[in-house]
Amino acid sequence: MVYLGSAATKFKKNKTGLVSLGYIVFCGFIAIFCYLFAPDHSSNANQMHIEIHSKPPGFTTKILHIPSQKTIEQSWLSKIFYGEKNSATEIPITSYSLTEKQLEYTQFSNHQTKQIPITAFEETPTSYIEDKTFWFGTDKYGRDLLSRLLIGTRISFFIGFVAVFISLIIGIPLGAIAGYFGGKIDTFIMWIINITWSIPTLLLVIAITLALGKGFWQVFIAVGLTMWVEVARVVRGQVITTKEQQYVEAAKALGFSDFRILFKHILPNIITPIIVISAANFAAAILIESGLSFLGIGAQPPTPSWGAIIKNHYNYIILGKPYLALLPGLAIMSLVMAFMLLGNAIRDTLDVKTT
Repeated sequence: MVYLGSAATKFKKNKTGLVSLGYIVFCGFIAIFCYLFAPDHSSNANQMHIEIHSKPPGFTTKILHIPSQKTIEQSWLSKIFYGEKNSATEIPITSYSLTEKQLEYTQFSNHQTKQIPITAFEETPTSYIEDKTFWFGTDKYGRDLLSRLLIGTRISFFIGFVAVFISLIIGIPLGAIAGYFGGKIDTFIMWIINITWSIPTLLLVIAITLALGKGFWQVFIAVGLTMWVEVARVVRGQVITTKEQQYVEAAKALGFSDFRILFKHILPNIITPIIVISAANFAAAILIESGLSFLGIGAQPPTPSWGAIIKNHYNYIILGKPYLALLPGLAIMSLVMAFMLLGNAIRDTLDVKTT
């Protein structure tokens, strides 16, 4: 076993691993508290402004906030994690003027002049007007692209955790049992693994998603149920090699049960490849979810997803606004690369031969 102290010291020397870990922690923090950082605090950042659709990064305009007449009770904790359900209606304007009885403004789209009674506002009407900058521009529906990308981090990040957790829960016990007991048990489990392995991952995920229905958690479960075979194969191979070690024979001679030998003596000694395959599966889960969202069977609108954002804007690549599709693509690429590099760094750190 590699001592945790020496492993941590060695990991600190791996700059690539540290940067990757830092970026993953940063993305995880954004995924949890995305609504605190998103300029658009509405639920799913779904505040549409068709008048200012597909605007370039840095676009600035005046926004008039008209308070919502329908009030829904919402706790501050719900606002942090799910966004504001009582979001005001936002209207892009070019100019405004204030009289004693009404607020007069000029719409951004058709330059028509409209009026709103002052009584519609609880405070001074001018306090409901702000100069808003869309740092990443707006999408084809006029929504803030930066907010959609930040909230989309939650989908991509959490699907990795759920998929890896499901794959470990299923893959480790099946792989360990097959490798330790062998014989007919090994043959039966390997038969299941080979059948699952022979089906293309994307097609299997699509089939499971269609069976469970389209939605947020259905995709998480479907991806997890397709990734356990890799974990099972790795664990099986490691158990077959490790069970021949002398300490395992000594444990058998002492009369320890097979369950204790397998889960308290063998599995802790093969944790390194499991961690590495988990990091790879985390990255693969992000790619699969993005592919499903691109095909329209992943997270459903208006829930923001990086794959769905690419789907909505990939044709803009040839229309002179490629950033609408490239920005979510870069987000996917950077997070996947971070997990792959972190897996490599952990592998090098826990490798006994190089310690």
